[in-house]
Amino acid sequence: MISRCLLSAALIAFFHLHGLAQTAGTEIAATVARMARVGNAGRPTFSPDGKWMSFISNMSGVPQVWVMPAEGGFPRMVTNGDDPVINAEWSPASDWIAVTIAPGGGLNSQVYVVKPDGTGLRRLTDGGKDNNGFNAWSKDGTQIVIDSSRLDAASRDSFMIDLASGKIDLICKNPGVGGISNLSDNGRRALLSRVRSRGDDNLFLLTLEPGKEGAKETLLTNHEGVALFNGELSPDGDTVYVTSNKDRDLFAFGRIRIGRDGAPSAIEILAERTDAELDGFRLNKQGTMAALSWNVKGRSELSFYDLKRGKEMAGPKIPGEIVGGIEFSNDGGKLAMGISGSAQPADIWVLDLGTRRFQQLTFSPHAGIDLNALVRPELVSFPAHDGLQLSGWLYRPKNQNGPAPYVVSFHGGPEGQERPGFRSDYQALLSQGIGVFAPNVRGSSGFGKRFVNLDNGELRVNAVKDIKA
Repeated sequence: MISRCLLSAALIAFFHLHGLAQTAGTEIAATVARMARVGNAGRPTFSPDGKWMSFISNMSGVPQVWVMPAEGGFPRMVTNGDDPVINAEWSPASDWIAVTIAPGGGLNSQVYVVKPDGTGLRRLTDGGKDNNGFNAWSKDGTQIVIDSSRLDAASRDSFMIDLASGKIDLICKNPGVGGISNLSDNGRRALLSRVRSRGDDNLFLLTLEPGKEGAKETLLTNHEGVALFNGELSPDGDTVYVTSNKDRDLFAFGRIRIGRDGAPSAIEILAERTDAELDGFRLNKQGTMAALSWNVKGRSELSFYDLKRGKEMAGPKIPGEIVGGIEFSNDGGKLAMGISGSAQPADIWVLDLGTRRFQQLTFSPHAGIDLNALVRPELVSFPAHDGLQLSGWLYRPKNQNGPAPYVVSFHGGPEGQERPGFRSDYQALLSQGIGVFAPNVRGSSGFGKRFVNLDNGELRVNAVKDIKA
């Protein structure tokens, strides 16, 4: 794997090894520094009345929470610490924002709440050596759910925190990693995900009883072999909508109905594609519409599924290549998301579902960088040693008519996918006439369950052979 630091070092070394003047090294170092300072913004959430938007941005140099009018305007900084914020979500019913902060940018993350004007910052977790993450708000905004290693360093158990008293109650023990996606509106049910092993997990329905510690668990996704599930509980708690690759190669959108006796139905597939995997989805607060994000060989496409009529509708063309962090406003009329691309830093956009028009809310700083001069890649394919079709993103330096030096960059893992997102290191190389090829060898995600498991165990040597291919 080639890290961004290694790419920058390799670029500087390239110039020195070829005997170029010291001024060239100074120039490339300055270019790398300017590229590294390009900003980004993501993880948007609406205020309860839909008039404000919270998001995370590194405009100050360190990722922090910001707010701005949902119609556009000047952003205001909410948190102002030395440690990065890795998650922030506005309460559905109050002016509190739940914030997860990672001390030193590492582990032992802690959960806080803060007012949108920056006042009232309060840590809800103990601090110290345990790891914590925000999971979900209760509908009335009086409680939050977290996952935490506070009881066992080898697991992430689920807890409920009462904001008024600060009391922390155990919801369920998890044998390993687990987390709750959301609660039903009445707070009586929750959806829990638990990891079983690499590339394999399960969803559970939790029945919460007021005044009692712990919850009744119902397995929703009993399966053989390996399968992955992501889910969201409907507002009434009677249906679980899922991203699933159970008994199939590509992720699709489905649902599990919960019977009156609490027993789950089999997964019913609602929307699927033969040319793409479902990357993620979000339900509106009314439980009538789902926004679906599809991964089409690395680029994103949007569609919408009308849950009342049982019909999927194509979404508008995205003003970028990759979508992330989609979130409905409380009235269901708008959809916020982060959008980025190979020549486009990540920013917050809002889609008006009535007009189907996008509005860009944030404009991440890119001082000294002409975005129009940046390079967009082309998707190319090639055969592996055994005939397996592989692909990758080829970034050609502008005005290149002949052979040129290239860096071959392999993404990390164990699973992962090279996508045409904004890479300051790639663009720094390209600005100096050095191309980049970023392949997705076998074992990469985004191409189906069979492909992602082709490098498991003793098959790993075949992924190494893909490097030669």
